[in-house]
Amino acid sequence: MILAAGRGERMRPLTDTTPKPLLKVGDKELIVWHIEKLAKNGFKEIVINIAHLGQQIPEALGNGERWGVKLYYSDEQTSGALETAGGIKKALSFLGDKPFLVVNGDVFCDYEFDPAFALQDKLAHLVLVPNPPHNEKGDFGLENSLVLNHSSELWTFSGIAYYNPVIFNNVKLEKSPLAPLLRQLIDKGEVSGEVFEGLFKDIGTPQRLKEINEILTTP
Repeated sequence: MILAAGRGERMRPLTDTTPKPLLKVGDKELIVWHIEKLAKNGFKEIVINIAHLGQQIPEALGNGERWGVKLYYSDEQTSGALETAGGIKKALSFLGDKPFLVVNGDVFCDYEFDPAFALQDKLAHLVLVPNPPHNEKGDFGLENSLVLNHSSELWTFSGIAYYNPVIFNNVKLEKSPLAPLLRQLIDKGEVSGEVFEGLFKDIGTPQRLKEINEILTTP
């Protein structure tokens, strides 16, 4: 699942007329980088949730045929964006009852998404990254592949994770943030993790969009 429903307030005025996932990075839309990587890595079905200017996304991407995948759209335009946990809850009818990958639609990375990833005995697996300037304090710790809420060293949650759908069973179909749910699971020792130190950028502001374009165009 690619999360693509956010308003992108910090990206205004660019997002006043274009949903953030359709902003250009290099020569293609940000979300297309994800779709191409997912297709290349063996994913066959991708769910995209839409809300702000949402209809532009299926108009731009179609059914996924050009990448050899099937795209499904979880439409939050009527209800308004449901935040991350609420958006995943609404999309469960597409996602099914097996563990699935979720990636934020507004990040750019060269992380290798794995369709065969196994959660083992955990309910979620988070991909953490070194803390960027806009999140210097970090979010979660990591010890022996177990994610911790409190640690002497904290990493930033990338927005990339593998989830068992059962963790969303009690989430209400309304605006529901993901962080409190994750922290509860972490307290129970139910979340594994890894640190990814490759190319990763949170494209949350016009300045960061400019920065990633400079990286891609620098020889």
